[in-house]
Amino acid sequence: MTKDDVLAGVGPRLRQIRKEREVTLAALSEATGISLSTLSRLESGLRKPSLELLLPIAQAHQVPLDELVGAPPVGDPRVRAKPLQRHGRTYWPLSRQPGGLQAFKVLVPPRQEEPVPQTHEGYEWLYVLSGRLRVVLGEHDLVIGAGEAVEFDTRVPHWFGTAGPEPVEFLSLFGSQGERVHVRARSTRS
Repeated sequence: MTKDDVLAGVGPRLRQIRKEREVTLAALSEATGISLSTLSRLESGLRKPSLELLLPIAQAHQVPLDELVGAPPVGDPRVRAKPLQRHGRTYWPLSRQPGGLQAFKVLVPPRQEEPVPQTHEGYEWLYVLSGRLRVVLGEHDLVIGAGEAVEFDTRVPHWFGTAGPEPVEFLSLFGSQGERVHVRARSTRS
């Protein structure tokens, strides 16, 4: 579909949306501040649509601008991250920019392994989606269940794996420069 095809379809679409809402040209003119003749020419295709005209019309009809212009769909919104295999675990990168906070979905298969705590620069936040995650953090040995989270400075010796006979799936947010995750938003209201 060409740009001219998209623009040619705007007028009929404007008329259809207005009629579906049972709004007269006069009422739409009053609501938008656009002259009756301009609205009529827009609907009949005698006037090219512009953002200056379409934004108040979209607001008056309470529809997204895309709906007024019949914008073509924007590609497939699904994330298709390629999984990485490391130490028997599967990692799906959920962020693509280098540096800064990195996000991963992680799957650890069920297996018994002896914890070997590691340290490195950074800060990590883990949120368990399913299964049970065993986290050894300094002198703590914790089991984190689905819906629970843990956050820690990665300079503390740490290790994580399954805490039972089933796999564990979790989200990991890691900041190599010590970026911390903000899990609560503060209200601006008093």
